[in-house]
Amino acid sequence: MGSLLSRLGLECGRKEVKEEERHLRANDREFNLSYEYADNAIKTSKYNFFTFLPLNLFEQFQRLANAYFLFLLCLQLIPEISSLSWFTTVVPLVLVLSMTMAKDGSDDINRHRCDRQVNNRKVEADLLLLSSSEPLNLVYIETAELDGETNLKVKQALTVTGELEDSIEKLANFNGEVRCEPPNNRLDKFTGTLTLKGETYSLDNERVLLRGCTLRNTQWCFGLVVFGGPDTKLMQNCGKTTLKRTSIDRLMNVLVLSIFGFLAVMCLILAVGNGIWEYQEGSKFAAFLPKQEGVNAPLSAFLTFWSYVIILNTVVPISLYVSVEIIRLGNSFYIDWDRKMYYPKSDTPAEARTTTLNEELGQISYIFSDKTGTLTQNIMTFNKCSINGKSYGEAWQKVDFSWNNLADPKFCFHDHSLVEVVREGNPEVQAFFRLLALCHTVMPEEKKEGELYYQAQSPDEGALVTAARNFGFVFRSRTPESITVVEMGELVTYELLAVLDFNNVRKRMSVIVRSPEGKLTLYCKGADTIIFERLNPSCSKLKEVTTEHLNEYAGDGLRTLALAYKDIDPKYMEEWKLRHHEASTAMDEREEKLDALYEEIEEGLLLLGSTAVEDKLQDGVPQTIEQLSKADIKIWVLTGDKQETAENIGYSCNMLREEMTEVFIVSGLFCLLKTETVADEPVDGEYAMVINGHSLVRTRTLAFALEKDMEMELLRTACMCQTVICCRVTPLQKAQVVELVKKYKQAITLAIGDGANDVSMIKAAHIGVGISGQEGMQAVLSSDFSFAQFRYLQRLLLVHGRWSYLRMCKFLRYFFYKNFTFTFVHFWYGFFCGFSAQTVYDEWFITLYNLVYTALPVLALSLFDQDVNDRWSFQYPKLYAPGQLNQYFSKRAFVYTVLHSGYSSLVLFFIPWAAMYDTVRDDGKDIVDYQSFALLAQTCLLIAVSIQLGLDTHYWTSVNQFFLWGSLCVYFAVIFTMYSNGMFLIFTSSFPFIGETGQGAAPCPSPCPSPPRQYPPVRLCLLPRPGLR
Repeated sequence: MGSLLSRLGLECGRKEVKEEERHLRANDREFNLSYEYADNAIKTSKYNFFTFLPLNLFEQFQRLANAYFLFLLCLQLIPEISSLSWFTTVVPLVLVLSMTMAKDGSDDINRHRCDRQVNNRKVEADLLLLSSSEPLNLVYIETAELDGETNLKVKQALTVTGELEDSIEKLANFNGEVRCEPPNNRLDKFTGTLTLKGETYSLDNERVLLRGCTLRNTQWCFGLVVFGGPDTKLMQNCGKTTLKRTSIDRLMNVLVLSIFGFLAVMCLILAVGNGIWEYQEGSKFAAFLPKQEGVNAPLSAFLTFWSYVIILNTVVPISLYVSVEIIRLGNSFYIDWDRKMYYPKSDTPAEARTTTLNEELGQISYIFSDKTGTLTQNIMTFNKCSINGKSYGEAWQKVDFSWNNLADPKFCFHDHSLVEVVREGNPEVQAFFRLLALCHTVMPEEKKEGELYYQAQSPDEGALVTAARNFGFVFRSRTPESITVVEMGELVTYELLAVLDFNNVRKRMSVIVRSPEGKLTLYCKGADTIIFERLNPSCSKLKEVTTEHLNEYAGDGLRTLALAYKDIDPKYMEEWKLRHHEASTAMDEREEKLDALYEEIEEGLLLLGSTAVEDKLQDGVPQTIEQLSKADIKIWVLTGDKQETAENIGYSCNMLREEMTEVFIVSGLFCLLKTETVADEPVDGEYAMVINGHSLVRTRTLAFALEKDMEMELLRTACMCQTVICCRVTPLQKAQVVELVKKYKQAITLAIGDGANDVSMIKAAHIGVGISGQEGMQAVLSSDFSFAQFRYLQRLLLVHGRWSYLRMCKFLRYFFYKNFTFTFVHFWYGFFCGFSAQTVYDEWFITLYNLVYTALPVLALSLFDQDVNDRWSFQYPKLYAPGQLNQYFSKRAFVYTVLHSGYSSLVLFFIPWAAMYDTVRDDGKDIVDYQSFALLAQTCLLIAVSIQLGLDTHYWTSVNQFFLWGSLCVYFAVIFTMYSNGMFLIFTSSFPFIGETGQGAAPCPSPCPSPPRQYPPVRLCLLPRPGLR
């Protein structure tokens, strides 16, 4: 039974046991099967042939509007209640369900196709790398399917497993035992151990090949499957993401619930009226309208209540959500197709990665931006350095590196004196470049003799290793146990004892090496504040001089790092290595234990100097920031760079200006001020704030602004500033700052970045924008919108965002207007038909009103309308302000729309009623009847709402014209057809209209009301709009 349900795609309700640790043994099938790990087949599809219809309908009827109309259909099957034919509800409901079902089915077919494609591949699993065809058991891979990055990455097998090579016999006899973390979605982390021949080896991310990566420049490799199928990290990342909803979405949910309440009130009023009417007047009509047995006034009122629930159902917008999705999809295509947001250098178009947030782009009040790679190009050049208290790189003459055969010809430096001291053998200078050649994670690739290519994980590392190469310290190759460097023409191999990895918390990286002479040295590079905290006291004077140089470099907008080293005692190293091995093979709290060991050994460092690399601004950044500021969008820059660098970039970008009233530099404690909410406060003048990251977290000695009791004061102060720059911040702090503004400010936020360290910030904001730059695609893959250059942000917001917001608001206002006007006419008619739940319109008009007559014109308005073109949107950024203030659609605007609808319905009902009341022909017979009145009322209604749409249209296209006039033509074609003699002859028994039957009856009114009768109600309906304007 379980297998049958599984084939049908249904779960058996079996309780899953959370996996604490994965334990597997190579070449021991029986042992591994005992744990019942997932096989390698994946399934991302939701339905199959048998389950599609029931499951999809079940999902759709969980939506309130769909469930409500299903309820109405059930009511219409009760003869005592229904006064409408079943098709008036079935047709729109089936159409909405069918459209959604077609979309869901198409999406699931694509998922099935992808599943088959992936499952048909020979091997797709997360593997522990055992051996490869390349020297040193290296494997070159591309991870575009995982993180979007196309640069080659290098993985390396353990030496002990590399000895297996490609020998099938050795591989078949391999009996290693792996214990590792349970399945998770961390692409950058793997924790495990391999036990082989009584020895335990540490396993990390460098030893694992993940599903989705592609081998490059590698003939073959062998691995041990660790995770398969849904357990692989790729599939673990395919889980549900947090659904971002727009402010308009949230408002619509509130309004729809309010509409249900309003509908109930209208039905209750009419039901009470029916009870009173039946009690007072009902007996007078019993002669020709006999009552059913047992039906008294209270029961009649109860049945009438449900009858009016059916009749007034148009006030509940069943097609609203489908129409909204179509509009959003269309506006998303405009972003994808915009050639002015296409970057030809990298062949990168703009992309709307979600279709649900377009109109929110027109409501942004706060932008949170990364600096490196977002405002700047992230193409690093080594410009200056400070070594042993002396600064280099101030000269203007280009250095000639022809003396170095291995130099990179593209590298430029402007200070001959540095080359001279290197070639003279200055020990401090040589130690400086030796550190740059050894302390990194770069992998070299030598395609031809002497032609070196460096594969670097970050542009900074590539620039520093290239600088060392040109100054005579050429990094040539590495193995898990060694690093080979050409030092001033001499080949030197260092034994690599440990790599102390860089991360965003440590902000530094170290390596411990043994020279050919047996000397043990730790080389460390990192953020100056982090390195200075760990310096030996003897470096105090050098630290002061270097700090001056660092401030000078940062003032020039350069990115800086401090370099230091430390000689290590061999005995201490042996003892430390044992503890390091224990920590690196621990399954619990491995990272914490390693961090404690790193802290211990990285104390008492000796300062060598600092580096300064240049990262130029992208084109158009200052102009973009100026435009966004004019649109009253506040821009906060969150960067890991030091304060002086951040300030310099701020001035370069026009975020900080000399004419500002004051620029606050915050690097200490705030005063305490507790409040519950943060409102915008009026400020005289323009202010800016630069705040240091150490002011944002609790450190050893300071309690600062992001602590619970200080965050409100930080936000209050920052929100009074036009510009805020947060420097020295971690990725977590970036997200915390965004969350802080979201929590206490009623404003829409946008975060933009280009690297993995920006992902948390991008996910935290209402809208995330990824820039596809030099740091891979992780930010893009986590974003809602993406493009290649920061300058495209102004077009995304000021043009596409504003247009999308304007179109959506116009659509909602008109949608509610036409539906409420339609429904209110029914409501007024109830007072003239004895509250009998008789409809004022004919049934075909009720059926086709929302589906045919008014659907396409409003969609054309919502897809093509522009109040001004894109050029004027840039020229007048203040046009963006209404979106920030929710002026175009809000609860207040909704109430105004309902009042406008009420007025229009009064005009559309009572003027035709008054015009036809007690009118007679020349022969004394009545001119009009119920159907003639209905025809006049519905024609006036359709013409009025069509002209109203025309008044709301700013930008006419041929599509708008075709849909508007075409809808009216369809209406009159249907009317003349349905009221015709031909229809009477074909459907004599069921013909519902009086019409010109030609069967000897007395002359009857024409099926189409005369234009003079339509003019007064239509013109009066339109008065409020031009009057308001």
